[in-house]
Amino acid sequence: MNVFYEEDGGFKVGAVLVDNDTSLQVEATHGKRSKIKGGSVLVRFGEPPLAAFMDAAQRVADGMDLDFLWQCCGADEFAFDVLGKEYFGHPPTAAEAAGLLLKLHGAPMYFYKRGKGRYRAAPADALKAALASVEKKRLAAEQKQRYAESLTAGTLPDEFRALVSQLLYAPDKNSLEWKALDSACVALKLTPPQVFEKCGALASAHDYHLNRFLFEYFPAGVADGAMPEIGALPGLPAADVKAFSIDDATTTEIDDAFSLTPLADGAMRVGIHIAAPALGVGVGAPADELARTRLSTVYFPGRKITMLPAPAIGAYTLAAGRTCPALSLYAEVAADGTILSTTSRSEQISVAANLRHGELDEVFNADTVAAGDISHEFGAELKWLWQFAQQLQAGRGKSDPEGEQRAEFNFYVDDDRVRIVERERNTPVDKVVSELMIYVNSEWGKLLSTAGYAGLYRAQSGGLARMTTVPAPHDGLGVAQYAWSSSPLRRYVDLINQRQLLALLAGQPAPYAAGDETLLAALRDFELAYSAYGEFQRNMERYWCLRWIQQEGATTLEATVIRDSLVRFKRLPLVVRVPSLRDVETGALVRIAISRIDLWELTLHGEFEGKCP
Repeated sequence: MNVFYEEDGGFKVGAVLVDNDTSLQVEATHGKRSKIKGGSVLVRFGEPPLAAFMDAAQRVADGMDLDFLWQCCGADEFAFDVLGKEYFGHPPTAAEAAGLLLKLHGAPMYFYKRGKGRYRAAPADALKAALASVEKKRLAAEQKQRYAESLTAGTLPDEFRALVSQLLYAPDKNSLEWKALDSACVALKLTPPQVFEKCGALASAHDYHLNRFLFEYFPAGVADGAMPEIGALPGLPAADVKAFSIDDATTTEIDDAFSLTPLADGAMRVGIHIAAPALGVGVGAPADELARTRLSTVYFPGRKITMLPAPAIGAYTLAAGRTCPALSLYAEVAADGTILSTTSRSEQISVAANLRHGELDEVFNADTVAAGDISHEFGAELKWLWQFAQQLQAGRGKSDPEGEQRAEFNFYVDDDRVRIVERERNTPVDKVVSELMIYVNSEWGKLLSTAGYAGLYRAQSGGLARMTTVPAPHDGLGVAQYAWSSSPLRRYVDLINQRQLLALLAGQPAPYAAGDETLLAALRDFELAYSAYGEFQRNMERYWCLRWIQQEGATTLEATVIRDSLVRFKRLPLVVRVPSLRDVETGALVRIAISRIDLWELTLHGEFEGKCP
């Protein structure tokens, strides 16, 4: 005697060795012996032979019409043997009974199990929904397969065109498109951005990094949109000054300029002139809404995303050859360098020149300053400002840093080629600009604080810098308060502070009151955005450093050991870890062999070759 029984959710057969009614000892066709409960037995049989029984039962199951079987069941619970008599028209054979059980058990959408050998037909609505779900999954699986095959072949499916950024930067990993992309990645042994590059949906690793930033911080795009032209400003008094600015050659948002006017007894009136977009860009205006969203100009090699729209920049930038609105701070300085008085006012200034770093560094540097010979149209002004800047620095209790200073680097991208220009820090040009900016930001911060007008300040204590609405010392700069006010074309906090200053000087109520949620929200949002923009700029500079290495075909570069296995390359603002570098003192100059540059991950492999002589 043989038995067909249920165990662990499946069906098995075995030859009966011992039958104790409540339990049986059976032997499977492969020889394994088991003890089973009598209640698990569903069919006892002698024919067909044990080895052929399951195949015979499966043939019966395969020949049954599932829909017809479901229709035969009715709505009530039933036993399989009762259904077998109705379906076959006679008491079923052992193989037929087992085949019926296999069919019922293998179609859980059609038949709900209610006990040993007992089932109930699924309601029509439930069956319809279940079948629709299965069909949907089948179609989805076919669609996923078509997507994956298309991606693997290097063709982007039309359905993916609007989803590329979403799939790269914020994928729903349960979506059909992501699963297809993942399958293509596995098949090609590539990352998602590399697959999209292969399909022509991503131009380069550069666009991958850029688009990630834009996806998160500029989801609506970087176009200014429809911006009204800036209207005519109310009449402003004209200043009798010949102003000039000092900026990098690529600067178009020229925020600051300087002027000198000789006074009696060797005194001098120095003017610090700041572009004044707050005169025409009111709170809530379209240009202001855009600036409030962006909060700062975004800089990265080859491009920038300006905070203000082009019409506002065009109207207020301190471009040479124009008469421009400005908020000016004048300081009367005695012959001995003592500051006698200061005054601030809004006015129009004539900008005589925009001086650029590259050209100016050649004639206004440590050597020419020491020689007292600055051969330039504004040589006398630059010399006086250099001396004044030294006095301002000393007045803050600061001195020039000792030892070699790390250089700064400017990136210039033309036709997909990059130039990385090293520039010495703390030059006379830098000192003049930085000291005058520190001075004006400190003075205007004091002006707001004294008048009781709210402002946004930059403070530093214990080495930690932060933004605050309360005037507080900036220990790093050595000033009692520091309100960013000198870059209103490029930073939203400066634009806010300029509005406060203009209202104060005009005797009008402050646009922003202390504790104003609008002010606090702008401060919080600015800090987050400014940090993110800075990180993005550093990442893109790293990308272009790697591109420069490839462009120049450099295989070995010199680097300075920072600590342990960390090095900083010479002539590049690039820091990497070199695992093979061991037991080399900090500050040592070493040679690093370069290989395996990955522009997607912004990494390279460096191998220590030896110390430089």
